[in-house]
Amino acid sequence: MMTQFIYGLLFYIFLMLPPVANLVESIMITHMHMQMPMLVVSGFLMAGIFLKRFPRFFEKWNSNGIPGITLFMIVIIYWTIPRTMDEALTYQAIEAWKFISLPFLAGFPLRDSWKKLTKAGKNLIIIIFTVKYFGMGALYIWSEDQLCNNYLVIDQLTLGWGFITTAICLVIYLVYAFTVDPTKYE
Repeated sequence: MMTQFIYGLLFYIFLMLPPVANLVESIMITHMHMQMPMLVVSGFLMAGIFLKRFPRFFEKWNSNGIPGITLFMIVIIYWTIPRTMDEALTYQAIEAWKFISLPFLAGFPLRDSWKKLTKAGKNLIIIIFTVKYFGMGALYIWSEDQLCNNYLVIDQLTLGWGFITTAICLVIYLVYAFTVDPTKYE
């Protein structure tokens, strides 16, 4: 547990270093599809020690995993809105909010909630994100307007195709999950 916390904390500090943050945020797809998920992963790693230290807190408000996964989804959906990503580059307060909300309001609840969800619940979350990613990809690709002022239109197209690619990968996973019986291979 402590090792994961240290790795998560070091990863979090590394992602906050100005040269690293500036480099990753300079390209739209790395900002959305690398930095933001890595911040969630850093929080996911750090959460283990808090789950062990304060088990009653998490049992009280997240006993079945639904409140935590709902918070996770709200935070992730918020950060995929083009304006919020754009404002993270323009306003330091929004940038600070990104570095707080993604690890602590998305990574922590994800770690606590995912293991509490049923297989159907997990697949439902993946289906929701699949639909969302197809929708966001379509928005970024086929929008006639530039959605983010801090990035070029080609960056917007690249991000859109990144969303579509991620959605296709999720569809492949879902087809696998619904067609393969894991008990056959035990």
